[in-house]
Amino acid sequence: MNGIPPPRRALVVTLRFLGDALLSTPLVRALKQRFPDCAVDVLVFAGTQGVFEGNRDVAHVITVPELTTAADTLRQVRALWRRYDLAVIAQTGTRPFLFGWAAGDRRIGLVSPEWGKSWWKRMLLDRHAVFDPGGARVLENQRIAQLLGIEGMPAVVAPTAGWGPPEVASALGFDPMAEPFAVVHPSPRWRYKQWTAAGWRALIDALHARQLRVVVSGGPGAEERAYVDSVLQGVEAGKNTRRDGRMSFAQTADVLRLASLYIGPDTATTHLAAACGTPVVALYGPTDPAIWGPWPARAGRAYERVAPQQRRGNVLLLQNPDLACVPCQLEGCERHRGSHSECLDRLPAERVIDASALMLRSTE
Repeated sequence: MNGIPPPRRALVVTLRFLGDALLSTPLVRALKQRFPDCAVDVLVFAGTQGVFEGNRDVAHVITVPELTTAADTLRQVRALWRRYDLAVIAQTGTRPFLFGWAAGDRRIGLVSPEWGKSWWKRMLLDRHAVFDPGGARVLENQRIAQLLGIEGMPAVVAPTAGWGPPEVASALGFDPMAEPFAVVHPSPRWRYKQWTAAGWRALIDALHARQLRVVVSGGPGAEERAYVDSVLQGVEAGKNTRRDGRMSFAQTADVLRLASLYIGPDTATTHLAAACGTPVVALYGPTDPAIWGPWPARAGRAYERVAPQQRRGNVLLLQNPDLACVPCQLEGCERHRGSHSECLDRLPAERVIDASALMLRSTE
């Protein structure tokens, strides 16, 4: 094990958004499978702890605020001081590094490829892997596991609220075992990842024509819900069930496990659906899928940077390669989170409808 004794207690530090935290679950799973007697805790931003609900690999979830003062960070460092045999730092930033350095008697993690920024971190780590900015994030986490001699392909672990079909039926208002349904997630957190309202309306009509109920998921934010309002204007209401802003991340996972299909943009819920094994159609614009593509439930491998469509297990990822700038990895055409993205604005509804039909046929 490269000179690091088997840990009795380990801490995984992953201070990122929901989707990023979800992609760290393979690292936790690998640790627990390699060291079954080790209690594995995770340190995350407050608000992302739902990613680990019902996860049997995790002993405890510790949260810290996303925004904090230097004095608060110092207090948190003191509270973590040497509580663990091993700290695993799943990102290159200074704040996560400080938490991991304080927490673990032994420390492993990712470091920046730039020596000038990372030399001191390399000196304070027992083992390190050099971060690849263009690599798939889930595979970067797996490279950390390899520092401990842990091999094998990663498996993203979706949360659960413990819902079975009866609880899902109660939440949705219909029997999911008797009425097949698709989940659509029109509104990402940021505008620049958003497809068109007209496209969503055409897709929902096509799903209705295939005798599918449509369950609408989404976040609780006012702008997200307003966009869903605009999408559903003029759509036949009797076949739609809105649950946007009304379910936890883990409850959403339990619903997704029973869905016939999921369609959504580059957002945490799309990664969640992929991990749940749901047939997924993922709509990607500026984001590079080679880095951030949804990892399928089984037999995963990295995506190409650009292609009209790419199939990976239960995921079919669509892009609009007609524009030479795709994927730009920028925040939309206007370079801010509230911007539009022409590559998504020009993604035809017919392509999404055809992809949805293909994924439905593959499960019949």
